[in-house]
Amino acid sequence: MAVSRRLFVLASTTLAASAGTSVALAAPARPPYRIPVGPDDTQEELVRKASQVRPTERQIAWQRLERTAFLHFGVNTFTGLEWGTGDEDPQVFQPTGLDTDQWARALRDGGFRLAILTVKHHDGFVLYPSRYTGHSVASSSWREGRGDVLRSFADSMHRYGIKVGVYISPADENQYLHGVYANGSARTERVIPERVEGDDRPVRPEFTLDATDYGAHMLNQLYEVLTEYGPIDEVWFDGAQGRIPPDKVETYDWDSWYTLVRALAPDASVAVSGPDVRWVGNEGGLARENEWSVVPVREKGNGRADYALAYDAADEGSRDALLAARKVADHLQWWPAECDVSIRDGWFYHPDQQPKTVEQLTDIYFRSVGRNAVLLLNVPPDTDGLLPAADVARLREFRERIDQELPADLAHGRTTASRDGGVTVDLGREREVDRVRLAEDIRHGQQVESFVVEAHLDGVWTEVAEAGTVGACRILLLDEPVRARRWRLRVTGSRRAPRIAEFALHRSEVREA
Repeated sequence: MAVSRRLFVLASTTLAASAGTSVALAAPARPPYRIPVGPDDTQEELVRKASQVRPTERQIAWQRLERTAFLHFGVNTFTGLEWGTGDEDPQVFQPTGLDTDQWARALRDGGFRLAILTVKHHDGFVLYPSRYTGHSVASSSWREGRGDVLRSFADSMHRYGIKVGVYISPADENQYLHGVYANGSARTERVIPERVEGDDRPVRPEFTLDATDYGAHMLNQLYEVLTEYGPIDEVWFDGAQGRIPPDKVETYDWDSWYTLVRALAPDASVAVSGPDVRWVGNEGGLARENEWSVVPVREKGNGRADYALAYDAADEGSRDALLAARKVADHLQWWPAECDVSIRDGWFYHPDQQPKTVEQLTDIYFRSVGRNAVLLLNVPPDTDGLLPAADVARLREFRERIDQELPADLAHGRTTASRDGGVTVDLGREREVDRVRLAEDIRHGQQVESFVVEAHLDGVWTEVAEAGTVGACRILLLDEPVRARRWRLRVTGSRRAPRIAEFALHRSEVREA
């Protein structure tokens, strides 16, 4: 059963109808998640187009996660490196106390809703017994060569109600050493999965996809991961090249990889080097003060969405940014930001490092989730295969601190929408407020460009805070508590009529010593 890549597009569903045939079924009509732009578009035209961009259902579901976890684990955990070499002895991998249920409990208690495991990092060592490489857990004596970290991880996360994500590094130092990665091979049609000796998998759909030798290797491993480990909700690709000679390069087969992910895990967000989620541009976990989910993009290298402006530009989506990017942008796209950061200094476990303080993590939360992004916090397992006790305690303290910072919404059930898209609320009596949480209904796009929050003080509406974007979430920390009965949100600038989904008022329970 061959499913041609050419029949699979991101906005449609492709089903194999019978052997050797395929049928493309158009998805229900909905506003687009990307809209073409041209170099002659005026700023007014660009803003109008940006106002029409909408997220997909998978992007909406992803944005609601707010707190997600990264788990960097592999041979680097045992060698002390951050970027492996590809020629590691698999015997070094000996997590004799592996307990992925402990990981899942700690993440659940920390308030995390999805966890991403480094199934393969740049060294090419794979945390499950792959049919396509010997550089894996199967070549270690750990559990007599029958260990499968990915199986344990996926089962534990599903058991504890946490969604599963997989990081599969495009860079692969081991496959370079074996003459597969960056070997200069041409893109040709490949049948995926490639059958190997002793392959006892039941008959499943096969895919005919364009790929290099290494691109096919990646496709085969993606097929294993996405068909044998239950539901996968995020596939995380970075764009790193291996540490190889400068005259060598592997042009990644992004279009074919995306096609396979969409076919086998249609609900999974493809992140960072993918069309659904972008990297925020730093590894400190910090979003921009005004973070736009609609940004200018350009296609680069086999269908990969890339930044039209610099990845770390201070402004990715304002009116000025849209105009600045128009000469190079192909589209305006819903491409929300993910903020990655490690709880320790390194991405992999190092015994001489300690976790960040609760205060540091809380600041990161407000500057990521509170700025229209999703937080991706790395918590690396140690050489025993456990999350360190100090990190487990810190995750629990982090959740407790956020719960204290944003206790029950004082405005719940009391808000009234006004004609201009603003919101008013009468708390019934004077209450102290020092935290304001806002959200747009992003099913209708991201529209708010500026707003003020006002309290009715001494008979006069008085500004207590002002900011720019809102998006899926905006959290404002007032300099000091304000006591008032009546509050309102007033939108002062927007691309089209805004849809406000949340105007929550809180009084932090955290008191300085």
